[in-house]
Amino acid sequence: MKTITRRTALKTALASGAALMTVGKLDAAVSPKEQVQEPLKGNIHHSVSKWCFGSYPLDEFCDICKKIGIESIELLDPKDWKTVTDKGLTVAMAQGAGLGIDRGFNDPSLHDELVKSYEEIIPKVAEAGLTNLICFSGRRNGVTDLQGWQNCEKGLKRITPIAEKHKVVLTMELLNSVGHKDYLCDHTVWGSELCRRVGSPNFRLLYDIYHMQIMEGNIIDNIRRYHEFFSHIHTGGNPGRAEIDETQELYYPAIMKALLDVGYKGFVGQEFVPKQADKIASLEKCIRICDI
Repeated sequence: MKTITRRTALKTALASGAALMTVGKLDAAVSPKEQVQEPLKGNIHHSVSKWCFGSYPLDEFCDICKKIGIESIELLDPKDWKTVTDKGLTVAMAQGAGLGIDRGFNDPSLHDELVKSYEEIIPKVAEAGLTNLICFSGRRNGVTDLQGWQNCEKGLKRITPIAEKHKVVLTMELLNSVGHKDYLCDHTVWGSELCRRVGSPNFRLLYDIYHMQIMEGNIIDNIRRYHEFFSHIHTGGNPGRAEIDETQELYYPAIMKALLDVGYKGFVGQEFVPKQADKIASLEKCIRICDI
């Protein structure tokens, strides 16, 4: 065996170091944006709320989303639907009808105005090839849970036949009543009971995980109990509605697995407000967290 001297050891080390430096330079030459990402698995249908990324022009944002593998950009008014569908994407949750979050079906004095608004928009949703149209309970305004069910049921039953005719799903969002003060539909069990009372497959719930974590927690168990009433899902990091990563208290891969386990086939809409400087990198990271 040849004896290894200090001189030969030094030469070997220098040669190895030079090789490592060359590899390092090659790696550095490929920026993170140029590195090829694995395609999404396709088990979850991914969407994103445009309002969280408001600084991007919609057509540009469509291209960004397509590159990531996102299938939908949501919470858009009728004037924007064609821009999205022309890009080969969909609007998994449409808006454009109603009187806003605070003025909803809990107030019987608003029913005529609400019905007129939804009667106008529901056919347009169908013509655009879309399915879900958002609606709201509105504020509680001092009513009991029972009175709230009765008020909302009465108003919603006036428009569910139209929704059924056009195969559009009216989707009431579950929101926390801390940030959205006095909002009525603020617990999963309340919204699910309203679905039972309305009794139409074309009235369902938008299960917002961020909001329901604030109000009740127990996210996975409630998915298992009430998933039949969900037509759409929203994400968001808690606390703070930031990224759904290691900075917050929910573990989204387990939540996504629970959705798949119960046979959920709808969209999961990212609705976090980016705190990181690179908002698009942040969006892709959160999409991949949910891509199980």
